[in-house]
Amino acid sequence: MKRPNRRRRSPEIDPTTIITADVSQELPANLKRHVTAKRPTLGHVVPKNSQTRKFRPSEGGSDSSQLRAQGQARDSERYNNPSNLRILGGSCRGRKLESPTVYLRPMMGKVKEAVYSTFTSFGLYDDVVAGSIPCRTRHLDIFSGSGSVGLESLSRGVRHCTFVDMAEDCCSTCERNIEKCGFDGWNEGGIGSGIGEEGEPVAKVVCADAFRALRQPETVGIDPNAKYDLVTLCPPYEEIVYADLIDAVANSVLVTEDTVILIEYPVELGCLPHAIVREDGGVLVGVRNRKYGRTVIAMYIVNPTGAREDCQSRPEEFISI
Repeated sequence: MKRPNRRRRSPEIDPTTIITADVSQELPANLKRHVTAKRPTLGHVVPKNSQTRKFRPSEGGSDSSQLRAQGQARDSERYNNPSNLRILGGSCRGRKLESPTVYLRPMMGKVKEAVYSTFTSFGLYDDVVAGSIPCRTRHLDIFSGSGSVGLESLSRGVRHCTFVDMAEDCCSTCERNIEKCGFDGWNEGGIGSGIGEEGEPVAKVVCADAFRALRQPETVGIDPNAKYDLVTLCPPYEEIVYADLIDAVANSVLVTEDTVILIEYPVELGCLPHAIVREDGGVLVGVRNRKYGRTVIAMYIVNPTGAREDCQSRPEEFISI
């Protein structure tokens, strides 16, 4: 009699055990170049010579179709909140957010839903769900734009979020959205709070270069002793070199053990490495690398201790995209 096939259980991977023999100190060559990331037509990014978006004053539409590069001024009379930004979950669920008057490519709603579902599974909002002690997660949102990514975390209960963007218009829009959502309060300090006696704001907006904020935070008004549990980087794809960005965040004094780092990148870049070695001998271990259309979301954990049980190494996701 033929024995039934039994599904073999995959061995559990200890996140604290990292095989570094095959981990190169050098980042792959594909990350050291500027990338050209083509995207389909969106309401706020109009392709060159588009014949489907002709503008006639009496009929509506858009005239002289041109590619709207990120960071350039947006025609607010014709494109009012083009991305329809809103909070997806938490205390401010459904709240609409303002968009800055420059063209941006914000994280898509379906991507954001998947991302925050993963963050929840990592235990970043556990204290909120349990309802015992206040959540102590601190979020650093780099390339924040309108602030939609960091505000989503605040809505779900994180204690603090620092927003960093170089564009003054983005920073002022972010401040208005913070006030609109009611996150313009203050966290009291003291014994057991994990912060200084003077406390800190619930949300802080820093208008500065992202690389400088990561490498020299004290020069832009960020306390270098204030560690973050979550760092999100959603850069303008064609305006940065990913090798420089990864190096800056991996070796930043703002990250610590078990910090979760999210990096958004285009499929045209290729695949990010599974493990990234820090200058101090530590390592960033890849725990997610998922493709959503032409956008890829990679997540890493810094020097994992095993405290985040569901945040396990997944090298198979970093082979290809």
